[in-house]
Amino acid sequence: MASLKEMRNRIGSVKATQKITKAMQMVAAAKLRKAQDAAQNARPYAQRMAAVIANLAAGVSGDGGPKLLVGTGSDRRHLVVVATSDRGLAGGFNSSIVRAARDRINSLTNEGKDVRVLTIGRKARDQLRRLAGDRLIASYEAGGNPSLAVAEEVSAKIQDMFAAGEVDVVHLVYSSFKSVVTQTPTVRQLIPAEVAEGGAPLDLKGASYEYEPGEEEILETLLPRNITTQLFSAMLENQAGFFAAQMTAMDNATRNAGDMIASLTLQYNRSRQAQITKELIEIISGAEAI
Repeated sequence: MASLKEMRNRIGSVKATQKITKAMQMVAAAKLRKAQDAAQNARPYAQRMAAVIANLAAGVSGDGGPKLLVGTGSDRRHLVVVATSDRGLAGGFNSSIVRAARDRINSLTNEGKDVRVLTIGRKARDQLRRLAGDRLIASYEAGGNPSLAVAEEVSAKIQDMFAAGEVDVVHLVYSSFKSVVTQTPTVRQLIPAEVAEGGAPLDLKGASYEYEPGEEEILETLLPRNITTQLFSAMLENQAGFFAAQMTAMDNATRNAGDMIASLTLQYNRSRQAQITKELIEIISGAEAI
């Protein structure tokens, strides 16, 4: 059984840990609001761009469209882009993203596909290096705040690989921010570009209109930008989800530390009372013997 001094030291250690987890919870809560606003403000732009691409794609027929839209005609070589945060202490936030990526990689591998992996975020890099190190071709750090420069760099890398014929299909795995308590791992196809449903040309009641320049030329410009937009939006979603998950995890840790302190304090008081009772018995027994 631990001595009273050891129990006091343990209680003090748990109290110090509780102060740290409480501080981290407050910091995450303060940063969550800004990250949540950034993620929500980015959604309309990404959604409108997807709608414009869908309307333009409806006017492109056959295999003559941009390669980023129609693909290479093959789906043998796949690239899985996995986006997580750089830091941990956020419960299962990063692990859930990596698990979804691993399931997609295993599914493609079982189908006989050639799969490569590109990561954004240190946690994705570290975990997938152990699980699929031979498939990892490049890794980027997400940074403290989502950066458009990083999204552009990753987008350029993906497009260079696609242009060189190294990949046919590109998937993006990230966490979609739903609420403070819900972050959903999401898999999205970047190449060939997914065309949103309901993207048929607008009904102008018999009127006709023409694009200037043509649909294909506009798509040639929009599709590369769309990849960058989707990557940046995913990084913003991850940032909001990370702070929400960290706030929840630190709140749980603070509560658990409080329960542990109460349990250790009760155990300490009982041990101290037992020791005092034992000393009193020894004193009384000695006095009676005299």
